[in-house]
Amino acid sequence: MKSIFIFLLVLSMINLVYMFVLNSMYILTSILSFGALRKYARRLKSVNIEYLLTSAGAPPITVIVPSYNEESTCVESIRSLLNLQYPEYEVMVVNDGSKDQTLQRLIDAYELEPAYRTPLSSIKTQEIQTVYRSMKFTNLWVVDKDNGGKADALNAGINMCQTPLFCAIDADSLLEQDALLRVVRPYLEESQTVAVGGIIRIANGCEISGGVVHQVRLPKTWLARFQALEYLRSFLSGRMGWSVLGGTLIISGAFGLFKRSLIVEIGGYETNTVGEDMELIVRLHRHCLEKKQPYEIAFIPDPVAWTECPEDMHILANQRDRWQRGLMEAIWKHRVMFFNPRYGRIGLLAYPYYFFLEMLGPAIELTGYISIIITALLGMLSGSFLMAFFLVAFVYGSIVSIFAIALEELTFRRYLKMSDLLTLILASLLESLGYRQLLTLWRARGMWRKLTGQAQNWGKMQRKGFGAISSSQA
Repeated sequence: MKSIFIFLLVLSMINLVYMFVLNSMYILTSILSFGALRKYARRLKSVNIEYLLTSAGAPPITVIVPSYNEESTCVESIRSLLNLQYPEYEVMVVNDGSKDQTLQRLIDAYELEPAYRTPLSSIKTQEIQTVYRSMKFTNLWVVDKDNGGKADALNAGINMCQTPLFCAIDADSLLEQDALLRVVRPYLEESQTVAVGGIIRIANGCEISGGVVHQVRLPKTWLARFQALEYLRSFLSGRMGWSVLGGTLIISGAFGLFKRSLIVEIGGYETNTVGEDMELIVRLHRHCLEKKQPYEIAFIPDPVAWTECPEDMHILANQRDRWQRGLMEAIWKHRVMFFNPRYGRIGLLAYPYYFFLEMLGPAIELTGYISIIITALLGMLSGSFLMAFFLVAFVYGSIVSIFAIALEELTFRRYLKMSDLLTLILASLLESLGYRQLLTLWRARGMWRKLTGQAQNWGKMQRKGFGAISSSQA
């Protein structure tokens, strides 16, 4: 019995240390984010973006939109993209073998006609059937191809892209009208920039019409509210801080701007993973560092893409399951970087962080929770340890979330109603009482599925869409 108690105690202590280190890292990145966000906000006030674009010469951009079974939302989503404020850009929709009326709806709405377009690269993809061009909007192209998944669709779009930069977004993402104006800025200020990510925000609960978010509000359900808080913490506290450290390893697939020539050079998106967005960024770091090629990968906090988050437990569980598998695939594929001084701060800092605290995190947390429960049932749980666990897991965790809310309020302040702000604060106090544990369970399930070779594809999930219901490959 004594050996069992010691074993359970060790597991519990590992979990306690893990949570302390994880939350401390978030506090550190939050502090770095605070300074960077204040500096960025001041620069925005002193610089006219449109003047900068005019004087520096705005590089043309192609917005690549991989689409699968988007018949209920495709027309409105594309209409919003055609209204973006940018001097010269194209919208390229890649219909990835949709089984519904996605293609026909686009043909009817935008008067698409078959047209020839010369591919500028030859990344291997599934066969392209037809290329269309709109007779109403000459900057709208649609590529119809056999189904190969999101990464394959993006690669097809890259092959057909004829601009130096391309913006990869999800079919259900809504870009703010000046999003391209803002996200391109690092390319104008630093010629070595190869990739830029923008912030993703939750659209659930917002007032949306014509593909534009007119009023920002919190979602109606607590499940979505927890995710809204989670996104603030992840982007404003996490990714902004890691950008300051030069350790950005993730640019969300929902909104990223890339230097096309370099993406072609490294072979495009990896099609044998469910985490192609992270894998691409890790591979970019590795390629540039191995070639000793100067580069910058940036995160910008104000060009916003809005996306719908799941409000169904089953869909959210599948999403986090996939995210965990994608993380594991990216980390394992590039394990040569692990604590390797050849890769600088990426190999010595960013990679170990994602390896220990993100990839192994679910297993550490789950075993810790189980050990604490068993210890309590056996009557061996000490009051001092329980208090320490409560302070680290719940109080410290809530402080991290409140810090993220403060960053939002002190900088961009999208949630204008006091009721939304108070609800976010309440969510920060409640998320550790069930929601965090569910995320841990779902991510642990993703780990198990990856290790046992189960569910290696994206699968299908239902999305409501912005005012509609659509079936999407995600």
